[in-house]
Amino acid sequence: MTRRLLLGAFLFHPGGSHVSGWRHETAEPHRHVDIDYYAEFAETAERGVFDTIFLADGLYFWDRFPSGVDHYGQTRLEPLTLLSALAARTSRIGLAATVSTSYNEPYHAARAIASLDHISEGRAAWNLVTSRYPEEARNFGGDAHLDHALRYERGAEFVDVVQQLWDSWADDAILADRASGLFADPDRLQTAEHRGAHFAVRGPLNVSRPPQGYPVLFQAGGSEAGQELAAATADAVFARSLPLAEAQRFYAGLKARVVAHGRDADDLAILPQLRPVVAETGEEARAIADGLLASTPDAIVVEDVAHSIGQALPDDPDAVIAVARDTDSDIANESKSPNRELARLQSGERLTPRQLYAESFWESVTVGSAREIADDVQERFENGAADGFVVQALTQPQGFRDFVDLVVPELQRRGLTRTAYEESTLRERLGLARPARRAAETVG
Repeated sequence: MTRRLLLGAFLFHPGGSHVSGWRHETAEPHRHVDIDYYAEFAETAERGVFDTIFLADGLYFWDRFPSGVDHYGQTRLEPLTLLSALAARTSRIGLAATVSTSYNEPYHAARAIASLDHISEGRAAWNLVTSRYPEEARNFGGDAHLDHALRYERGAEFVDVVQQLWDSWADDAILADRASGLFADPDRLQTAEHRGAHFAVRGPLNVSRPPQGYPVLFQAGGSEAGQELAAATADAVFARSLPLAEAQRFYAGLKARVVAHGRDADDLAILPQLRPVVAETGEEARAIADGLLASTPDAIVVEDVAHSIGQALPDDPDAVIAVARDTDSDIANESKSPNRELARLQSGERLTPRQLYAESFWESVTVGSAREIADDVQERFENGAADGFVVQALTQPQGFRDFVDLVVPELQRRGLTRTAYEESTLRERLGLARPARRAAETVG
């Protein structure tokens, strides 16, 4: 089968993926709890024949920093609830919800995701996160997260328990036999009887086996622990945008880990973020990007850089950063992924928050005409850097519409991505086999 580029449509909040996207003249921030807004986003993605919608989420309201400028960006609907509603407003596109393994229990997650898979007739996906921010811990009875390594250890066990629960019922267990009075065959039902380091779950699940067997599992995380969890368990990875050579090294390294776990390299799709700014001409696109960068308030510039390097900074975005000897312990435990900004400062570069913010912005976006963006996508796809992309439009809804109307037809003309939906389930669309049900004696 011809290898095909995969596309996910990312949505964190309705303003777009840039912190000031909601200020753009085409944005519709007043609709942030309007189901019709989200339905229109999903319909646009389906019109572009995207494989899935990808809803990011966090269990907190960001008030660590004092400015409060971006409070709009922290309000969002709960993803499983929202995607259940969108399942009725769409027919083919996948529906991926972010679910934390740190602040949920496996039984709840297994039941909710299985329900979404039934409601959508096999289109559900789960983006596993271990949660990063102390604001989340403080909403669930603690002052700080578990240690980073323990979060991923818990995450691995969480996945195993959820899959055990999804295997509670055989595919043919539900009889609904009026004549005999048997609703289900008790011999086709099994209990997990799981007792591990983090969870004790008996089961069985009170939802029958999902249409996909196991809904598709996404995972994000560039740390050693995150990559190991993804290599062992995930169907797809949402990755950071990196320069081409670095992206190729990450891709090759993660695929090697997949093989080391006894899986085929193609069992895991690697989908870096793609933050496009597209217009009819490259000049127009660059003007849009310039405007977005300029619209970022100074307070947000300082706060963003302060967070990325793990230390408080003076309010002046043009003051040279003096690197602290130790980073904030909360932030040091949030992520073990490589910290490019901090590494530059520690090497002796004299940079201001405004410089770091602007350089990070330009490194993370792909700006140009449809042809220019398609060229970049094709180069990465054909040269061992990506199996597809999760598209993060900087502004919503217009930025995403522009990608679908301008870039997608160009990708289709090149034969890189699909022109119509063919398979029924998301798992089939990703080229993944439906997993067989594990027998009771092999689980737990």
